[in-house]
Amino acid sequence: MSQVRVHNLSISLDGFGTGEDLSFEAPFGHAGQRLHGWMFATGFGRAMFGGSGGGEGLDNAFARRHQDDDIGAEIMGRGKFWPLSGPWPDLGTEQEWRGWWGPNPPFHTPVFVLTHHPRPSIEMEGGTVFHFIDASPADALALAREAAGGRDVRIGGGPTTVGEFLAADLIDVMHVVQVPVLLGRGVRLWDGLEGLEDRYDIEAVASPSGVVHLTFTRR
Repeated sequence: MSQVRVHNLSISLDGFGTGEDLSFEAPFGHAGQRLHGWMFATGFGRAMFGGSGGGEGLDNAFARRHQDDDIGAEIMGRGKFWPLSGPWPDLGTEQEWRGWWGPNPPFHTPVFVLTHHPRPSIEMEGGTVFHFIDASPADALALAREAAGGRDVRIGGGPTTVGEFLAADLIDVMHVVQVPVLLGRGVRLWDGLEGLEDRYDIEAVASPSGVVHLTFTRR
């Protein structure tokens, strides 16, 4: 059976995967870019946003796994696609919000966005199609697996969504990057997941950049 995977999920030393006060100007809230600076410094991170250069060392080796050809579908929380809660505003087709990633997002697969306010799908360049569904983790995974056609499914975040899939015992492999910053507030990943280490083998690799790459593999 295909695997369910998490890649490049950055958290602070105190366990926060995003900050408070998310907005269009600050998609990670008061955390700013502090959680993801390690990735933006890599060759993979630069290329993702149309740049060049960047490091080719350990961090890049982990980061580039995000683009694994075995990924056939993605699931993400609404907060990763759009920072506000409640019903979607009617801005018209020309002004419709289509995510942070421009006309050709880096997913190139069907992407299932979890929301309590379903809406019509949005088709983008490069094979990405955003589907907006109100579903439990298990039901969302069933839809994603069907769309993936036997390939793996990636849980793209944010921390609330990853935590829900962990609580439902649906994740096979997870890559978490612990970043040496303290946020103090925001959305934590680990709340309610006591004893998680009993279900996974955990490997830790320290990088010269100061982050620690944690790989969780289901036993």
